[in-house]
Amino acid sequence: MDTNHVTRLAALAHPQRLALFRLLMRRYPDAVAAGELAKALDVRQNTLSAYLSSLRHADLIEQTRVGRSLMYRVDMSNTSGLMAFLLEDCCRGRPDLCAPPAARPRKDTAMPERKLNVLFICTGNSARSIFGESLLRSIAGDRFNAYSAGTRPYSELNPHAVELLNDKGHDIAPLRAKTVAEFQGPDAPLLDFVFTVCDRAANEECPPWPGQPISAHWGLPDPVKAEGTEAEKHLAFQQAYAALKNRITAFAALPFDSLDRASLQYRLDDLARDMETL
Repeated sequence: MDTNHVTRLAALAHPQRLALFRLLMRRYPDAVAAGELAKALDVRQNTLSAYLSSLRHADLIEQTRVGRSLMYRVDMSNTSGLMAFLLEDCCRGRPDLCAPPAARPRKDTAMPERKLNVLFICTGNSARSIFGESLLRSIAGDRFNAYSAGTRPYSELNPHAVELLNDKGHDIAPLRAKTVAEFQGPDAPLLDFVFTVCDRAANEECPPWPGQPISAHWGLPDPVKAEGTEAEKHLAFQQAYAALKNRITAFAALPFDSLDRASLQYRLDDLARDMETL
């Protein structure tokens, strides 16, 4: 038995270290600053440092330095190796016996032959996720049903966001602030893709989505929190809109007919990395 796997299992056999690892998985492929991790998990910095050290010692996460900040990302190669060990060695290659129903591979490896359902999530559902919904509907509404929701939605949409969408020629009539709970009930549409467009929403725990949709994190700065002159605030909304337009245009151009789910997931993670450099 590879003792490295024992070390990795031991590192995860602690509630807070496991919570940290799960948060980094939700943010993958992002690298996340230690300060943000401490705030999201509500732990002291020295306690977080101990957790990060254990996960790094087990080679489950990677550390890089950006300026004065230490950034952390899941080491997906070693994590995949641990999952393979559990399935192939411990479970003797029997996913039908070991894996719970929600974790078993879907039989339909290709995307369904219908309009695909896409949900954009941010915390307030007042700007970025609304931009995502509107842009996808405009760019490829013939092939996708676009939705948006918030983990803690505001009661109304941000007026600057609505004004920008109206100026860009989008139909703002169907837009409203919604909670993610609307998309988790028995009558909700079966989602094919779920994109988080703010870091705070990605940091939060969410129940597993029915149907195992493909997910990706496209975190963007919150334009609602922009400070300065009116022109500077307006620019923040313009930048968020433009960044999402680039991502969604690239997403809609993917060859869905020729890619299976695993390949699509890889392309979406790759797209998230590429957009970090824009």
